[in-house]
Amino acid sequence: MDALDQALIKATQAGLPLTAKPYATLADQIGGTEAEIIARLKTMLDAGVIRRIGVVPNHYRLGYTANGMTVWDVTDPEVDRLGEAIGKLPFVSHCYRRPRALPDWPYNLFAMVHGHSRAETTEQAAQIAALLGNACRAYDILYSTRILKKTGLRLVE
Repeated sequence: MDALDQALIKATQAGLPLTAKPYATLADQIGGTEAEIIARLKTMLDAGVIRRIGVVPNHYRLGYTANGMTVWDVTDPEVDRLGEAIGKLPFVSHCYRRPRALPDWPYNLFAMVHGHSRAETTEQAAQIAALLGNACRAYDILYSTRILKKTGLRLVE
């Protein structure tokens, strides 16, 4: 990584500029051209230096006030296959496998769902349970109680 790559990471670590042409704005701020900024970001994405460029919505402002992390105790031989299927459901924003912490925490599959009401979120969990079938031994819904600011690694000067 050269100095321009480092400057680009520092300029974008809090988000892209909220302008009609964010890559052109970045080029004006740190140097280079809009095309060069786009190319460098693509190179960093391809190399795994940065994971993704995406929108992080505020679900509450969009009316999704019943946000719940559904947690599932799924049989180990089925968890990967079923987790992929759950991750493709339109109401699941992210889904991942985690190790159990027995005896207190039997859950090994997590799927975040967003609803306008707890009834909607409960219905979404019921759809997941139906997809899991007999491979699911138990589940729960852990509802969000406040918004936490999500940030990744920050470079300091």
